[in-house]
Amino acid sequence: MPQAGAQKRGTIARGGTLTDGQLLDRVQQQSFLYFWEGGHPVSGLARDRIPRDGVCEDDKVAIGASGFGVMAIIVACERGWVTRTEAVARIGRMLDLLTEAPCYHGLFPHFMNGATGAVIPFGRKDDGGDLVESALLLQGLLCARAYFDGETDGERRLRGAVTYLWNDAEWSWYTQGREVLTWHWSPTNGFALNHPVRGWNECLIAYVLAASSPTFPIAPAVYHRGYAEGRFFLNRRMQEDIELPLGPDGGGPLFFAHYSFCGLDPRGLRDAYADYWEQNVRHTLINRAYCIRNPKGFKGYGPNCWGLTASDSIGGYDAHAPDHDLSVISPTAALSSLPYAPAEAMAVLHHLHDDLGDRLWGRYGFLDAFSEEHGWVADWFLGIDQGPIVTMIENHRSGLMWRLFMSVPEVRTGLARLGFQSPALSA
Repeated sequence: MPQAGAQKRGTIARGGTLTDGQLLDRVQQQSFLYFWEGGHPVSGLARDRIPRDGVCEDDKVAIGASGFGVMAIIVACERGWVTRTEAVARIGRMLDLLTEAPCYHGLFPHFMNGATGAVIPFGRKDDGGDLVESALLLQGLLCARAYFDGETDGERRLRGAVTYLWNDAEWSWYTQGREVLTWHWSPTNGFALNHPVRGWNECLIAYVLAASSPTFPIAPAVYHRGYAEGRFFLNRRMQEDIELPLGPDGGGPLFFAHYSFCGLDPRGLRDAYADYWEQNVRHTLINRAYCIRNPKGFKGYGPNCWGLTASDSIGGYDAHAPDHDLSVISPTAALSSLPYAPAEAMAVLHHLHDDLGDRLWGRYGFLDAFSEEHGWVADWFLGIDQGPIVTMIENHRSGLMWRLFMSVPEVRTGLARLGFQSPALSA
């Protein structure tokens, strides 16, 4: 497997403070290795999680994390950490399995076997298509189709395979004939989980892609009467002295501002409900302000140490937020928010790297979470958290993934169908 060059894996380099640019390079590159060195040895798809020592003994891969992994590979190619040929070959391996693996009305399960493509159930009744994980995968694959636009056999095959999977996704099936998307469908349990996808949360990308599909699109009413009429969609109340346009009180976990916006460019993105740049900036600043106020008095919180989102936690995976604060800070929360609060996020990055690095830094960047209050550090890296670090830092630095995703013709059509406005749509 090709090795991408990186500074001393698993250690913090001493002998001088890195500049902001050098530090961003280091964190992006080291986090990218999660997907490059840590990818499944057969398919290259992204593992759900990798332990601190880097040794995985199972075949479980995660579909959403694989979408973020594709984006990380594009970043690595653009920055010269891997060659274009290597990047195309790796994504091609991923597509080889995806195009042969079982699918569920064109969508993939949350977890699958990275060698065979067989579904690995997420739960008793969750053993089929996962709408949101599949949307995160296709977000990354559509960026790859846009980026690898050359005429080599490998790039043509890559584009053809992505288009095949994209056209095969039956988004409209997942409405059950109603005006809302449903998260899961199983060949053995049908829609028994009955989980309608209503906002505000991380699922905007699913509605945008569903409206953008050239083959199985949803009607705009599914977005307006389903997602946008959710109980926790509109807020418009003051949170930490900041008006929050959308979402639950406190804003919810910060990944709401990351997952959909690894591809969707929020700069100037508006619809009938919100300005999405303002939404994400305010959500970020509310999360930070809450941590600085620190009403529970947890050790370590402050201007250089904030960021509540879903991650590993003291008692297992949990969705941390101001209304569910367990003393756990997740590095991906602030680092993936760099576009929205650059100075504030860089302060966190320097603190995590320069002050806490020997405890938090490992083979694939920062471990998933920590609690100063309890003297606890996670033993794992998670793909769903490492990926947005690479991509959102790159969006801050160059806007690369935003440009690629917003250039996709079908996406531009879908956004217009839903009533979105964006400078990128007229570019």
